[in-house]
Amino acid sequence: MSERTKLGLRIGVAAVLMGVLGDNLLREFPWGLNFALWAAALAVVCLALAAYRSEALAGGGYWLLAPAVLFPFGTVWRGSAVLKALDVTATLIALSLLVLRAQGRKIRDAGLFEYALGGAVAGLNAAFAPFLLLIKDIRWLELKGHHATKPALAVGRGILFSIPPFFVFAGLLMSADPVFKDLIENTLHLSLLDVIVHSFFAALFTWIVAGLLRGTLMGDECAKAMKSRMSWPHVGITESAIVLGLVDFLFLAFVLVQLRYFFGGADLVQKSIGLTYAEYARNGFFELVAVAALVLPLLLVSHWLLAKDKPENERVFRYLAGAQILLLFVIMTSALQRMRLYQREYGLTELRVYTMAFMLWLAVVFVWFTATVLRGQRKWFAFGALATGYLSIVVLHGLNPDALIARTNLARAYEGRAFDANYVSSLSEDAAPVLVHAIAQSGQPSLSPQDRCKLSAHLLENWSARGEDDWRTWSWARTSAYRVVQENVQSLRAVIIRDKSKNK
Repeated sequence: MSERTKLGLRIGVAAVLMGVLGDNLLREFPWGLNFALWAAALAVVCLALAAYRSEALAGGGYWLLAPAVLFPFGTVWRGSAVLKALDVTATLIALSLLVLRAQGRKIRDAGLFEYALGGAVAGLNAAFAPFLLLIKDIRWLELKGHHATKPALAVGRGILFSIPPFFVFAGLLMSADPVFKDLIENTLHLSLLDVIVHSFFAALFTWIVAGLLRGTLMGDECAKAMKSRMSWPHVGITESAIVLGLVDFLFLAFVLVQLRYFFGGADLVQKSIGLTYAEYARNGFFELVAVAALVLPLLLVSHWLLAKDKPENERVFRYLAGAQILLLFVIMTSALQRMRLYQREYGLTELRVYTMAFMLWLAVVFVWFTATVLRGQRKWFAFGALATGYLSIVVLHGLNPDALIARTNLARAYEGRAFDANYVSSLSEDAAPVLVHAIAQSGQPSLSPQDRCKLSAHLLENWSARGEDDWRTWSWARTSAYRVVQENVQSLRAVIIRDKSKNK
């Protein structure tokens, strides 16, 4: 039996095990402990199989398994749906880079094109590579002639051939006789629908894992794509200078207007355009964030297409791009100022927090762009941007956005400003300890009776009893919410009774 067939069989067995584990773990939402355990098992499988392709993770490639394992544990730490989505995204990026690294590309030196290529190759492998594994990589005739595999193949073929008639006849017989249906369901504790659902998810996770493992341990698509990479036409410095120069001029005009309003304040804004300062801030923040987000691809593409045959071309680009980044920082400062005013008037929301975090990450990326691309070290840019992105997600977990939103909006309520109890109640379990403390505190500025009653009812309804929570969805945030609410059940109920009586 050839080594390729042996490796293909090992990948197939590992994928089936991960598929069964995924069906048992990942069908329960929201993801928490289940996703962390499944990701850890996948990392163990990768480590075990990497021995059969030594170059896959050799030379420092093993560090890519760290984010693939650590970020899933973020779903155990926090309950915010946005943070969980960021954790899953960070994990998928790590897996795509693992495929890229295993196929011979250096992650620290790779450019944005190669990072995108890694994501595309990983996705295509997850979707289609199992076909290659079954048709090309595993040479079934070798198994047929191997004495040790004959019984296993016979059993496997028998099980495979029996599946269609079993499901067809079982469905018909269970539909024909309710007593037989009840006997089967009570004996196996499974309905026909349950069997179909379990089979579907097990097959889905098996397919995806088989594709990723095949791409990591047997694939060479990245190398082929880089060899056949088409050459793009270069653009002269004249064209680049016109594009960047016009944008610089536009940014300069906007900055001059902003400086006028910075010094003129609210009175100048109201006289000029008839808006309050808070309305003026609300109308511009997200547009300025979009501007900041679009400048980065503009500069990267312009530098990528620039003809670099003459040193002066790089020098002119450096001046124009540097001026654009300086002006952009003034624009971003204006956006942050608007958000500060906006938050003071209307409070915080998830959208505002995460958008502001995104803009701060962009500011760091622009500094890194200046230190790398504008200094002739473009190859380091993508890795640094990825590392700062990962670090930003870690910082957000430490910051605990939902708790921050609850604290900020409660502080506004203590000052007599508008408070949206309905929105605060919609936050995840991360905010529960903050809300309980705000309701239970004495001798401090407090909420209105209506808001206290509404928040208390929300906390008691969602976190006073564990109910039938599945262990697979366990998270520290949820456990903390249950604990703090259960410790204050009596005081929360007393708040509802007392505040309802005041309103009568």
